[in-house]
Amino acid sequence: MDVREHVRQLGAQARVAARALARADTATKNRALAAIAAEIRAGEKKILAANAADVANAKGKHDDAFVDRLMLTPKLVEQMAEGVEQVAKLPDPVGEISQRVQRPTGIEVARMRVPIGVIAIIYESRPNVTADAAALCLKSGNACILRGGSEALESNRAIAACVRAGIASAGLPETAVQLVDTTDRAAVGELITMNEFVDIIVPRGGKELISRLQRESRIPMLKHLDGVCHVYIDDSADPGMAVRIADNAKTQRYGTCNTMETLLVAEGIAAKVLPSIGKIFASKNVEMRADEAALKYVPGKKATEQDYYTEWLAPVVSIRVVKDVDEAIAHIAKYGSQHTDAIVAEDRKRAERFLREVDSSSVMWNASTRFADGYEYGLGAEIGISTDKLHARGPVGLEGLTTQKFIVLGHGEVRS
Repeated sequence: MDVREHVRQLGAQARVAARALARADTATKNRALAAIAAEIRAGEKKILAANAADVANAKGKHDDAFVDRLMLTPKLVEQMAEGVEQVAKLPDPVGEISQRVQRPTGIEVARMRVPIGVIAIIYESRPNVTADAAALCLKSGNACILRGGSEALESNRAIAACVRAGIASAGLPETAVQLVDTTDRAAVGELITMNEFVDIIVPRGGKELISRLQRESRIPMLKHLDGVCHVYIDDSADPGMAVRIADNAKTQRYGTCNTMETLLVAEGIAAKVLPSIGKIFASKNVEMRADEAALKYVPGKKATEQDYYTEWLAPVVSIRVVKDVDEAIAHIAKYGSQHTDAIVAEDRKRAERFLREVDSSSVMWNASTRFADGYEYGLGAEIGISTDKLHARGPVGLEGLTTQKFIVLGHGEVRS
């Protein structure tokens, strides 16, 4: 395969398909989504067989957390189909007119929400991204080019086949959703530099991938580099609530970007909550790396400076006792990744300060960081989470995959 020719052909086809999708009405897009969901359900055995081959190949080459992200089950296949259907039920943002204002000259100025155009999604491990990304791009009127990781190629091929069949049944171009059908890493290099065809890159993967794209891409990106998420337990917190949230934020699932990686505890409540939290973590074989103040209450080893910068994606947690909310906010500013951070507190003023001052894409009060995703926010399937500050921030759903243009409604006015 000539990789450059293959990727450029995908780009040219996507640009043509994007124009067709931009014209498609909501009913047509929803028919395509319903058909995609039906195809995924009908193709469950093929999808699981393809995934089993990928998983078998990954075992021994990758750690357990990686294999967990790769693995599909009948339940997860059904969730993929349901996710596509949820997107179909969401309001279509395309064509929405807002901020309509009549000017003294007589013209009316407004903003219209429109598709971005062609979106390239580069992702690793999670084959469900193939269905999620296709559904979101389709509903928002964008063509997409999907480049999954080599470890999930067979799974992605099987899911993409279902997507293409569903799109075609609704009369839309199959090239609206295309899969880069090679594991050659040169394909990524081509994809992130052909700005005549691709309007935005959405990377979903590890730090190494995103660092590479930051260095080499000529195309704007929606991205997050790390998920160093914090839970801060204020001394005004309800102890029982604090223990539940800390447990859930860390142990509900280890390998996700919204999992808590560092627990901060105010010194005034440390003795009330840390022994219970330490006992729970120990019972679940979570390794604790803590400062000297925290080690008085939890089993573990002394944390290093680097530990507080680390996204573990594993049953490991960093713990630190801080003086108060000011020290917690300062810690997050220094060590955090602007992804998701939470405060557990009954003191409203402190909580509101935390919400205002912590500069992250999601900031929470009395809730687990594990809620930071598109499904939980009511966005349907998400394309990813952005920690950038321009265009879209946080979980990126339909609206984040559109942009706005000014429209002017006149009545024959001319400028004097």
